[in-house]
Amino acid sequence: MSPISRRLFLAASAAGLALPALPACAADKLRLAIQSTGTFAWELATARNYGLDKEAGIDFETAELATTEAGKIAMIGGDADMILSDWLWVARERGLGKDLVFYPHSTALGAVMAKGPAAAWKASDLVGKKIGVAGGSLDKSWLMLQAWALKQGVDLKTGAQPVFAAPPLLAEKLAQGELDAALEFWTFAARLQGKGFARVIDMADVERDLGAKGPVIVTGYVFTEAFGAQNADRLRRFFAMMDKAKRLIADNDEAFARIAPMTRVSDPATLAILRQYYRQGIPTRPLADDIADAAAIFKALVAVGGPQLVGTAQELDPGLFYRPAGETGKQ
Repeated sequence: MSPISRRLFLAASAAGLALPALPACAADKLRLAIQSTGTFAWELATARNYGLDKEAGIDFETAELATTEAGKIAMIGGDADMILSDWLWVARERGLGKDLVFYPHSTALGAVMAKGPAAAWKASDLVGKKIGVAGGSLDKSWLMLQAWALKQGVDLKTGAQPVFAAPPLLAEKLAQGELDAALEFWTFAARLQGKGFARVIDMADVERDLGAKGPVIVTGYVFTEAFGAQNADRLRRFFAMMDKAKRLIADNDEAFARIAPMTRVSDPATLAILRQYYRQGIPTRPLADDIADAAAIFKALVAVGGPQLVGTAQELDPGLFYRPAGETGKQ
């Protein structure tokens, strides 16, 4: 029973009123907090467009939020059953006593973008540069970039000039020549690539340099341990629905065309780049491999972020990843 339904029930009981029974389908509802232009929204729209929600027996309700921070607040406050976020945030919250868990959604990762030829930059190429950084000083990509640079003897905190701002503003400033480079989320990196900017440092390469064996999970479905324990079958059907929606977006031109307006990209070439990176970000590895690589990256981040990032944790909490019963991998 939702908080609103519970309050109505208590109020009605106090007044001596009878309430109708909740519909049978209520048990299969999911409250999702999403960003209207994000990939989670693309996939949910595709699920509805092709009747995958009815096939799965899932009735989801979406609350569209302006920022990822608003989604986190909704999750912590109990106003959403699930959000999309990164495992590093979940690790921090678990360190604070929150019973959140994470299930893989995408490995899509951004890049350091700059004007000029698509040559691979070394850490030394960032020295003295004014670098835009999306996501703030504790963003996982920025911390990984610092760890990668330290392995090459470069301290980006002192050797470069980081500028923290929202991704759209950074893209605009880079285009205007006010930044030498910008570490952008993957969707904005794709947009910049469509405008002629180059991926001078691909964060997927950084992950491998830091010890990952393959594409590392970046975003995932986040919910509470209690919710996961009580709704195993519902979650199984939901994840299967989302996997089908992903494949439609990746492989079915009609399905992609139907959600293309949600990307706010009109240029066909840029749309193709966006779709390419989306397709590459669909998880395909066994969950055990995803967990092992996340643990390796976490160790690298601990060395850079310290207690401000992870508290007292030195290793990734093994209970962070949600493990569906009987799951050993992905197809």
